[in-house]
Amino acid sequence: MRDLHLSDMEERTVQAGKAEGALPDREVNGLLEGLAAGRDLSNEAWQFLIAGEYDRKLLYAKADEVRRKHYGRDVYIRGLLEISSYCKNDCLYCGIRRSNHKAQRYRLSEEEIVSCCEKGYSLGFRTFVLQGGEDAYFTTKRVAQIVSAIKGKYPDCAVTLSLGEREKKTYEAWYKAGADRYLLRHETASEAHYAKIHPPELSYRHRMQCMEDLKQIGYQTGCGFMVGSPFQSTQDLIADMEFLREFQPHMVGIGPFIPHCETPFGEYAKGSLTQTLTMAALTRLVLPKTLIPSTTALSTIHPEGRQLGLQAGANVVMPNLSPARVRGQYSLYDHKRCTGDEAAEGLETLKCRVKDAGYEVVIDRGDSRLKPDNDVKYCRKKV
Repeated sequence: MRDLHLSDMEERTVQAGKAEGALPDREVNGLLEGLAAGRDLSNEAWQFLIAGEYDRKLLYAKADEVRRKHYGRDVYIRGLLEISSYCKNDCLYCGIRRSNHKAQRYRLSEEEIVSCCEKGYSLGFRTFVLQGGEDAYFTTKRVAQIVSAIKGKYPDCAVTLSLGEREKKTYEAWYKAGADRYLLRHETASEAHYAKIHPPELSYRHRMQCMEDLKQIGYQTGCGFMVGSPFQSTQDLIADMEFLREFQPHMVGIGPFIPHCETPFGEYAKGSLTQTLTMAALTRLVLPKTLIPSTTALSTIHPEGRQLGLQAGANVVMPNLSPARVRGQYSLYDHKRCTGDEAAEGLETLKCRVKDAGYEVVIDRGDSRLKPDNDVKYCRKKV
């Protein structure tokens, strides 16, 4: 990727736009073309693209153009299994935080998890995402056994884990067992902002170290952040974009902050649809080959959020494959959608909605187009 700064003419364009309150479409398109071409934008340019006044349809159209260049009209489906609502952490924004004594707790057994995968495979899912709180019950050995069981039964499928911060040796064991991908949302790339939304025992630097460990081991590594979370500034969002460009993740999950009533942030306003779509679209321009989900949180805050996310550059959807009896108990935020086209049973409806938006659900593992990092020191057979 080229490391070019904004030209003097482009900088003057941004300054003029700030003074007048808006920019003509031609100048906005010039900025977007520069970003898509790999230019390292100035702080002023980022401020404008994230929070300035311009027609966001220009941004969404450019993001859609870029995703079609690399992925066509394909939309990949992931079968989401929320395997545990227990969590040892006390994140200030999360509904399953350990201090929420009203949370309903559950764990899925290995048999239940494999059974859900069996159902998902018959529906056409070729990636299974095992997500849960940081639950000590799911030890290194137990998760490795589950991963091995899934891969043994469905070798043509990818297994993605999203089980929080673990020791590097644990990540290595799960990779050796057959896990292909790991999702670990960084939530914010500002260390100061991270400290405001997490308890003192959680470390921003440790979170970042875990993500580097995952990439080094050889996982297709995913990160992600909330948009509109408490105390978040435009400068914090710029930090997220700069981090993404440097880290080059294979997947990026971007969703609006949605409060949960039983957390310290229960009275805070949710993140906006427009700002979330803006960040997803900018991410597509910065990382043209990255996988970007159109998240459940988007469809929770807007009835057409899923489709709008796809039209802003996303290319992944993750219907819920968990047993129906527990879906409502994995309550990260209030009013989370887990039925209808957010559930595996609603897959046909989801396909129709995706088609109406201009895309097509495909049966495929849906691997990232990013090439493996040159500095990866581990491969599965050596772990």
